[in-house]
Amino acid sequence: MSNAIRAGLLMFVLACCSSPPRPMITPISAQGAPAAIGPYSHGMECQGSLVFLSGQIALRADGTFVDGTVEEQTRLALANVATILSSQGLLPSHVVKATIFLQTMDDFAAVNGVYADFFGGHRPARSTVAVAGLPKGAKVEIEVVACRPLP
Repeated sequence: MSNAIRAGLLMFVLACCSSPPRPMITPISAQGAPAAIGPYSHGMECQGSLVFLSGQIALRADGTFVDGTVEEQTRLALANVATILSSQGLLPSHVVKATIFLQTMDDFAAVNGVYADFFGGHRPARSTVAVAGLPKGAKVEIEVVACRPLP
């Protein structure tokens, strides 16, 4: 193999291996659809594999329930989400869909504020529903779907 071919091959390998990964999550904003009324997008496109997390409530690592305000419960539920994501090498910015279950829609604004702080500028698709009850009498439960980057 000539030096020129070797050099070209080396350049190709370096370019493939050292370039930043392709964007894996693309927000969807559909023209003609109503604008999102909170910190979420119309949808998200994922280029990679999906990771589904079970719903999280305000439980400490030792399993004890925190019967605090809805803001405190939301922060702890999202901290649990972050811990589980981290265990998989993922970040909140990898989340493409969130579902929030509330004991009452009266808590929507308070939960929305904590949620917006947690995700910052990232806006996963989201649904929020009121339910008749949640485990341990929780005021909020949050489940997410994340996108694992392509190798």
